Amino acid sequence: MPKRSTPALAVTRAGRVAIVGRPNVGKSTLLNALVGEPIAITSPHPQTTRETVRGVLTVGDAQYVWLDSPGFHSPRTELGKEMNKAAHRAIRDADVAVVLVAAPADDGRNQPGDADRAILADLPAMPTVLAMTKIDRLKDKSRLLASLQSLSESFKLDAVVPISAKTGDGLTALLAEVRALLPEQPNLFEPDTLSDQPTRFFVAEYVREQILKHVAQEVPHGVAVVVERFDESEQVIVIDVTVHASREGHKKILVGADGKMVKRITAAARTRIERMLEREVRLNVRVRATRGWMDDVSRLRALGYGGRSQV
Repeated sequence: MPKRSTPALAVTRAGRVAIVGRPNVGKSTLLNALVGEPIAITSPHPQTTRETVRGVLTVGDAQYVWLDSPGFHSPRTELGKEMNKAAHRAIRDADVAVVLVAAPADDGRNQPGDADRAILADLPAMPTVLAMTKIDRLKDKSRLLASLQSLSESFKLDAVVPISAKTGDGLTALLAEVRALLPEQPNLFEPDTLSDQPTRFFVAEYVREQILKHVAQEVPHGVAVVVERFDESEQVIVIDVTVHASREGHKKILVGADGKMVKRITAAARTRIERMLEREVRLNVRVRATRGWMDDVSRLRALGYGGRSQV
């Protein structure tokens, strides 16, 4: 991953912070807002995040290693089960948990529900911050205060912070609350590190991001992306990617008439990857039908899901 300029200051607090919550509550949006770069892919589709995405932020004398985890949900496939396991691993690896709960709507809908409370109840004994997000959409702040009070009275929380990842409101307060809970220790990574995950991981994610943007309905949920080749020995980086579709019909949609859809996906992903690598890239995307991969445990392992990186 590329690095950024950060003042070289002695870090006295550092640790891993798991960002957890239901699907589509805004975990990846929060990660991107905190680190200042769109490293995690986002989309309106539920369960966009399949594996933990790690982002590093060093501010003054503190280093935060954010773990953006898949949303907890009721799985219908083996892939869904692996996603829940990934979220549990993120919590197990973390020093602090930040639980995201969406703010209620002005009309009273979308109150924190049983799923939110179940996540809080299932957390192990660890420092925990509740972040009520999407407060920018809430005009009646009395509803916000009532929800925060209800949750803080029901669970042992170290802090409760209303935030908006979209506008940045409350993020400074969130950093301050989390900093106070981090272990006193030297930084875990160099101060200019943005993520410790390999570039190939992000290449696969950015191809999948464009599939999410270009293809509607259930097709994106049945797609896995694997980087087969990453050759940076020449001036132009050559990357070969295979997109595994769970159905033959999905493959046809992804390829499109005369290959137009896969060409659009490839062009958009290449732009995103070149921006990350700051080099010219030749991206080759092949689509193949791999029927039933989402419910085949051995196939999931071969595609990289289940406790190890896809790359």
